[in-house]
Amino acid sequence: MWASKAQCLGFLLFLIGILQCKALARYAFVVEEMPYKRLCSTKNILTVNGQFPGPTLYVHKGDTIIVDVYNKAKYNITIHWHGVKQPRYPWSDGPEYITQCPIQPGAKFSQNVIFSTEEGTLWWHAHSDWSRVTVHGAIVIYPKKGLSYPFPKPYAEVPIILGEWWKKPIMEVYHEMLRTGGDPNVSDAYTINGQPGDLYPCSKQDTFKLRVEQGKRYLLRIINAAMQDLLFFSIANHSLTVVATDASYTKPLTRDIITISPGQTIDVLLKANQNPDHYYMAARVYSSALGVAYDNTTTTAVVEYSGKYAPTSPTPLPQLPYYNDTSASVNFTGSLRSLESDEHPIDVPKNITNHFIFTVSVNSFPCPNNSCAGPNGTRLAASVNNISFTNPSIDILQAYYYGINGVFGTQLPSFPPYIFNFTADDLPLDLETPKRGTEVKVLKYNSTVELVFQGTNLEAGTDHPMHLHGYSFYVVGWGLGNFDIKKDPLNYNLVDPPLQNTIAVPKNGWAAIRFRADNPGVWFMHCHIERHLTWGMDTAFIVRNGVPPSTHLVSPPPDMPPC
Repeated sequence: MWASKAQCLGFLLFLIGILQCKALARYAFVVEEMPYKRLCSTKNILTVNGQFPGPTLYVHKGDTIIVDVYNKAKYNITIHWHGVKQPRYPWSDGPEYITQCPIQPGAKFSQNVIFSTEEGTLWWHAHSDWSRVTVHGAIVIYPKKGLSYPFPKPYAEVPIILGEWWKKPIMEVYHEMLRTGGDPNVSDAYTINGQPGDLYPCSKQDTFKLRVEQGKRYLLRIINAAMQDLLFFSIANHSLTVVATDASYTKPLTRDIITISPGQTIDVLLKANQNPDHYYMAARVYSSALGVAYDNTTTTAVVEYSGKYAPTSPTPLPQLPYYNDTSASVNFTGSLRSLESDEHPIDVPKNITNHFIFTVSVNSFPCPNNSCAGPNGTRLAASVNNISFTNPSIDILQAYYYGINGVFGTQLPSFPPYIFNFTADDLPLDLETPKRGTEVKVLKYNSTVELVFQGTNLEAGTDHPMHLHGYSFYVVGWGLGNFDIKKDPLNYNLVDPPLQNTIAVPKNGWAAIRFRADNPGVWFMHCHIERHLTWGMDTAFIVRNGVPPSTHLVSPPPDMPPC
């Protein structure tokens, strides 16, 4: 009886959705290869509507839009709306084999993108293989119509998208990594709004330029779309005032240098208060892992003041931290605080029903005759609580919704299965090999969660920017070394912790987050360093309320991609 009622309810919701679609803004995303020249050579890259970076979406808080994705490329594709919660509608979230099977070449998928509490800057990107290197763009979420920002109105707003560029086709880099089992080749350049900048060959003419007027204030919407690296960012002779991160407002924080993780967005106010001149904005890597290759180049753009003057030569370059300056990174991240005002209140869960500790580790699997390119001839891997995630043959959401058995398990450990000194310099080799599995964690709807991410020094201790789909979470604590379950919670910030969707777990350290599981569905959680995701540092949460999924999820759209 309940099944027929649920189906009727789902059908009614679907009909309502169709009726609403007539009033919704609609966009077309055409994914296809286009030739682009960078670093003196031309190659074909995947683009959306021929643009790199792709088109910016402009919405207001609470809007719903439809994006028709046409795949005219030769590879499968999915599109994820990073940081958009998609309440009760995980069907359009985007990660392949988690909430959908990929859009095949020649096919189309219409995705509802449902904005709710988000306000500020987010972004969209491909979520299949490594296509997101060029398939990405900004999402600007204005306040509801008639409302204003909780900071002085800027004279202009500018997306600043940080990325990476390889001379080789990215799929060659990706498949070579899979074949050898080692680290991928590092990028040949970083980019600002798709351009490497004039410190690279053949790049000066197309360097991105931000033209400003003296005395004016500008809102820079900064996005780290890089595949592998955290980045330091600065503008010569200027300070930046952080006012939001991950589409949530913060208390104003003024710094000369910011650190931004892959997947993260940071909104900053720039006051053009210097003498008219040209000033570099620049970004370069923060890389903490010992013995791991990294791109040591610097990408630049130019802030150009209006007026008549002779620019200083050479153009002033900001002083960025040394590449492995962990202190500079964590001190910035740890200084963020939620705005916490009457107009923008916060609600940090206090009574916790689910306590979890997840180790996030780089691991390895043995290879026959030590024939792989990882340490000691192994194949590199990664894990959450010692389980290296394996993609299923159909997506987990479909299996959950229709009750298809054998696709995933629910035995992801709540705590590390092996207790050891996670951050010690020397660790036994037998700890480096994880188990393979497609294990998820089931949460009761409206339960409260505290999750501590614990980094380890297995293979190579490094930072892990962990991203949770379908939710934002409060970052209530962080630290270096091993999490102390008795002492560290005493120092949690439960007053004004930042509300984020991506948090960098520091090298050989920990980060604690809290959230209420009030968005039913299947929601992916993973490291946003692309090689770590490929190696298996991911899992999913299923949030359910004990009744059939069709009663608390909106019905799937009719054009879901087939598996």
